[in-house]
Amino acid sequence: MRVFTMDTRLGPITVWESDNGLVRLDFTHASVERIEKYYGCDIEWTNKMESVRQLDAYLNGRLFEFNLPLDIDATGTDFQRRAWRALLTIPYGETITYADLAARMGSPTAIRAAGQANNRNPIAIVIPCHRVIRTNGDLGGYNGGVERKRALINMEKARMGAYHRRKLSHPNVSGIITDAEQGTIA
Repeated sequence: MRVFTMDTRLGPITVWESDNGLVRLDFTHASVERIEKYYGCDIEWTNKMESVRQLDAYLNGRLFEFNLPLDIDATGTDFQRRAWRALLTIPYGETITYADLAARMGSPTAIRAAGQANNRNPIAIVIPCHRVIRTNGDLGGYNGGVERKRALINMEKARMGAYHRRKLSHPNVSGIITDAEQGTIA
């Protein structure tokens, strides 16, 4: 297991990655003991991970869509994994309601269960649970704290112009905006 804690304007974010992909992303400083106990494996502390590079680019406005393998097949229930996969369909800068999430999962009456699955998302930000709000427009909860959820939603909304300009000028390109491209999008 490879692990790295990033210091960001949202606070510390710890990224956990296996050979199969991104396992966990949370708003804490993780300890070796906690990770080894949880996963029962050796830990390598490194920032040489694609997930760290992409997360940094996202937080700095140079990435709008993550392109990372996710290692969630052994985590959660089937229902939770369906919810997490449905979260991946929410476009950058947009929000949906918990009812919308349940409907996207094919379980329109399971609104509360969809909300609980959203709450159990092991890979915050990359699986964008922050994009789900209450039907009345309130933010609802967030494992990273409501202020972080608000900050992520506001950050994405503020960058929507750059996102759409990139889609128009480079429709078949995804990934991190290069320095050369930055000037044409800003």
